[in-house]
Amino acid sequence: MKSYVNRANSGVNLPALRGHNAALVLDLLRGAGEAGISRLELAERTGLTPQAVSKITARLRAEGLAAEAGRRASTGGKPRTVLRLVPEAGHAVGLHLDRDELRAVLVDLTGAVVAERRAPLDFGAGAEAVVEAAAGEVKGLVGDGEAGPVLRPGGVGVALPGPLDHVAGVLRRVTGFPEWDGFPLRDALAGRLGLPVVVDKDTNAAALGLALAGEDASGSFAYLHLGTGLGAGLVLGGALHRGARTGAGEFGHQVLRLDGPLCGCGDRGCVEALCLAAVARGDLEEAARVLGTAAGNLVGLLDVDRVLLGGRTVFAAGELFVRGVGAVVAERVRRGGGAAEVPVTLAPGGERAVAEGAAQLVLAPLFGRADAAPSAQHAGQDLN
Repeated sequence: MKSYVNRANSGVNLPALRGHNAALVLDLLRGAGEAGISRLELAERTGLTPQAVSKITARLRAEGLAAEAGRRASTGGKPRTVLRLVPEAGHAVGLHLDRDELRAVLVDLTGAVVAERRAPLDFGAGAEAVVEAAAGEVKGLVGDGEAGPVLRPGGVGVALPGPLDHVAGVLRRVTGFPEWDGFPLRDALAGRLGLPVVVDKDTNAAALGLALAGEDASGSFAYLHLGTGLGAGLVLGGALHRGARTGAGEFGHQVLRLDGPLCGCGDRGCVEALCLAAVARGDLEEAARVLGTAAGNLVGLLDVDRVLLGGRTVFAAGELFVRGVGAVVAERVRRGGGAAEVPVTLAPGGERAVAEGAAQLVLAPLFGRADAAPSAQHAGQDLN
């Protein structure tokens, strides 16, 4: 996983910002991988004094988050000790609640998946049934104490269709499931599990995970997810963009045909309704053309660097969707006078990208990504 630290996020030598500075150091340790990084390099790249770095790394070692990774020859004097992150020192759970399926992953501090579970899910069965199913899968993933020791992760990140309020962890009128409006999913699941829980839209979680993995780390991209519904996650200027009401990326409900079919949101001719109708009748080329038209609108509006495609429907016919969406976007860019192309590719991570991104809702604040935390109720730095 690539480091996301840059000089714009450099450290400052004030005791009040000790947690912030530790996050910068941790992110550099994560980015260094098994090869490790020296204290001098940490000081140079964070702007912290060597003394401040020594105190931070000593604390991280005492907490089991960092360890020595050997010595490295220096240009003068004695060899430098290098440090590395200890991936197994903490874990997080990522939970993807789709309309008909649940996927749960357990990841270590690098974001690597160490365990996974999948199960059918009926989102229309009601809040209590879904919370019960989600809690059961999380407990099955980390252990329940009967079949062996319990691994207590630092928190659970939950990604699911919107609209929702990511700050309060409350669902709004999820398209097709108005009965969920106002349900406090975060608090309900946290109470059931006894763990911190964060909640965000599925597309936001996936986009966050892709950004942290180094996908256009300093640029902008749109992640378009076509599965049981259609939505987008936006990374602008290297940061996840949710909007003032978590409404950014409600991509599926832009109207393309005023007299089109009725959508579950109440409008007519939404791109989601048109795409899903084309998929239902087996016309994937038409679905790709419609998706490409909407993607072209998005590119024209936001001028993003690239478009990433994901979701089970896309991955079932990846080459067709990349070709179809790419052709429409390329024509739109050409007509707009764009000097550079906007690549359209499949998103890395496959169908697991949303669940992995959901885990990053918990991990990212530990590594200094404040924009990643959907609410104040996150796992913090105690990840075991």
